[in-house]
Amino acid sequence: MDIVIIDGQGGGFGRALIEALRAGGVTQEIVAVGTNALATSAMLRAGASAGATGENAVIVNAARARILAGPIGLCLLYTSPSPRD
Repeated sequence: MDIVIIDGQGGGFGRALIEALRAGGVTQEIVAVGTNALATSAMLRAGASAGATGENAVIVNAARARILAGPIGLCLLYTSPSPRD
């Protein structure tokens, strides 16, 4: 597996990224992993080779990816102190 794109909510970021990659001539397999079905569907319509949905799909496909892309929130999740602390 070459490229994994992870996105959630409506899949807008992932869709735009896949469209840009395909327009730029990228022919490698792109796997769209959505945190929900709506996000996965949007990325598949944009030209992803395959799609998967859910938390387990993120874990499995991220481990197999050579390139992993998604919104910056994936990296920053829970990095700041909670307002309750």
